Amino acid sequence: MTDAADKLALRGEFITLAQAVKAVGLADSGGQAKARVRSGDIRVNGAVDTAPGRKLRAGDRFGTGEREWIVCA
Repeated sequence: MTDAADKLALRGEFITLAQAVKAVGLADSGGQAKARVRSGDIRVNGAVDTAPGRKLRAGDRFGTGEREWIVCA
């Protein structure tokens, strides 16, 4: 992944991984976001994560091998 990460601002205490994937445009719908996460296509803090309901909090990073976002408060 690149050193420069885009930012995703939190509106509450956390955002689920699937919601975050949809919010940044990696999926067009919630169902598509869940499927993409379950397929192993998304990494969280450098490791593949297949749990769409995983809670991301400020400081967590997620993305694909080509692009990354950091969750910000």
